[in-house]
Amino acid sequence: MQEAILPLIIATTIAISFIYLTEKKVPTMPLISGILLAGFGGLTLYFNDKTFFYMKPTIINLVFAVALLYGKLILKTSLLKKVLGQSLKLTDAGWSILTDRWIYFFIFIAILNELVWRTQSEDFWVQFKVFGMIPITIVYTFFQISVIEKYKIEE
Repeated sequence: MQEAILPLIIATTIAISFIYLTEKKVPTMPLISGILLAGFGGLTLYFNDKTFFYMKPTIINLVFAVALLYGKLILKTSLLKKVLGQSLKLTDAGWSILTDRWIYFFIFIAILNELVWRTQSEDFWVQFKVFGMIPITIVYTFFQISVIEKYKIEE
């Protein structure tokens, strides 16, 4: 696995740079993910310890959960609305429900990652990360359509 970390960091840096060059901005989530990938990947390589890389999805998902929770409780706004508000027009109640659901989901997926990497083989974790986390996220996102439809503001 460690042989793949440096090429992954390089590929991610190139992809983020390409997005910046073409769009003149980088969306927040890919930027945070790229920074954390470079940071945890670098720590993995420097210390020759895979633990850092295993924990990266946990940290990323907890950062997203905490950010959404901070927006909700401290800023009294939906950061999800700030990120997706140009694409989705929802009532404040809809944004509140989606925000709550994504907070819970990010915490769930962080706990799930911890359970898998701490109890399973490296090969299993890699397969889970690639073929488990992404489909779980896609299916979860699909299940949010009913909330989006219910609270959509018609233009």
